[in-house]
Amino acid sequence: MRLAQAACGAGLAYAAVSVYWALGGTWLLDTVAGTLEQQGRAGNPGIILAVWAAAALKVIGAIVPLAAVGVTSGQATIAGRRQVRVLAWVETAILTIYGLVLTVAGLLVQSGAIAPAASADRRALAWHAYLWDPWFLLWGALVAAALARSRQPGAARIARGR
Repeated sequence: MRLAQAACGAGLAYAAVSVYWALGGTWLLDTVAGTLEQQGRAGNPGIILAVWAAAALKVIGAIVPLAAVGVTSGQATIAGRRQVRVLAWVETAILTIYGLVLTVAGLLVQSGAIAPAASADRRALAWHAYLWDPWFLLWGALVAAALARSRQPGAARIARGR
């Protein structure tokens, strides 16, 4: 349960950053760089809508692990719980792969093994390598650990009639 709660906390904290930016906050906005930063500062409605959508997805992603391990209240059918667990494993794959690939790439850029484009925002690259992308990786790892720890192989066999 604690791992699911930690995953939820990581997701809600990430969602809070998005909500802050969607409400017009600019602290750390320069760490995302490029068009997103410029359009965000300008209050572009399309970008603001996209940030709200990202925040909503992060909140949903934060709650899914709790539902998958049975922390949320309410009666769920075995089939319903299984579907939520599958959704949580899909979430795990997306967060972990996305976070891992971008963190590794970012760290390779930071180490000098990969040369960034001349026009690249080095500050934003560093923030992505050391915070934003590893945060996705950590979140995904926490969801995976919560799912692995909450697995009940005996109960699943009994539910299937074996």
